[in-house]
Amino acid sequence: MATKGVVLDVKRSLLIQAPPARVLAAFFDPKDLAGWWQVVRTVTVARPLGMYAIEWASTPYKDEVLGRLGGTFHGTIIDYRPGGAFFVAEAYWQPPDGEPIGPMALEVHCRPHGNGRSTMLSVRQSGEGEGPRWARYFEIMGHGWEGALQEMKDYMDREAERTKRQ
Repeated sequence: MATKGVVLDVKRSLLIQAPPARVLAAFFDPKDLAGWWQVVRTVTVARPLGMYAIEWASTPYKDEVLGRLGGTFHGTIIDYRPGGAFFVAEAYWQPPDGEPIGPMALEVHCRPHGNGRSTMLSVRQSGEGEGPRWARYFEIMGHGWEGALQEMKDYMDREAERTKRQ
């Protein structure tokens, strides 16, 4: 009988000064993904059973456990709510070096805040695995999501400034 691994997850939230529909769209638009998440290629289909695949350039440095970072993250969108949320299942991280890590799940929720011009963005990435690679991946993702959400906030703030000047 196979034993189950340990459930690992990362949860992060941040208030973004943009409407929920705009924040959610930034997870699917290639230009937005490049702007806030430094993604180099995407195939994202915003609907149930759509593909969610994003790729980052490989890092020049190597993590002592995972090797080079970057690579691809891909899965299937199981639930999609326009302007509100999406859920990706059967997600895998394919590193530039070594074996993939997965399956995992990614949940993104965009809740209106205040007058609806702001969004409380919540992200949860989870998986069930064991061993040093799984533990290290989720350790890195804790910091990674903090940085990514801050980058999205900054990206949306810059967009709002450009819009004001026009």
